[in-house]
Amino acid sequence: MQTSQQPNGLKNIRRASFRQRLGAGLVFLAVAAFFGLFRLAAIGKINIGWWLEPCGFKQKYDLPCPTCGMTTSVLTFVRGRIFESFYIQPAAALLCCILVVAAFLAFLMAVSGVYFEFLRRFFAKVKIKYIVLALLIIVAAGWAVTMARANNGV
Repeated sequence: MQTSQQPNGLKNIRRASFRQRLGAGLVFLAVAAFFGLFRLAAIGKINIGWWLEPCGFKQKYDLPCPTCGMTTSVLTFVRGRIFESFYIQPAAALLCCILVVAAFLAFLMAVSGVYFEFLRRFFAKVKIKYIVLALLIIVAAGWAVTMARANNGV
């Protein structure tokens, strides 16, 4: 079958190189280690509080910091209470969901050797600075929610 006669779905998938598979495997392992660390903290096997406490921003300005509630939200997320995680800190829960999708796609790429062409097109069109800007906006929006709750005494 000629390339012009192939269904459109096959144009979006191609074989991943060894380097792409290795990179995808490393991404999957990093995300799995992140969630594994927080899972161990959620069940009480390790204490991550001594790394993150006390919050210097909150001590100095008596306001919640931009990442206030993110640890609690991630701990709630790994316990499987995803909606409660969104309530605690929406930015952290959204970032956790993005990490889960990224880990799933990385796992597929590493194990099956399938490279999704839409990923290449996405990262070719969207520059890193726009991704960083989007992450900053997500964190700022989550901070706004936290500040609103702090001011209302919730």
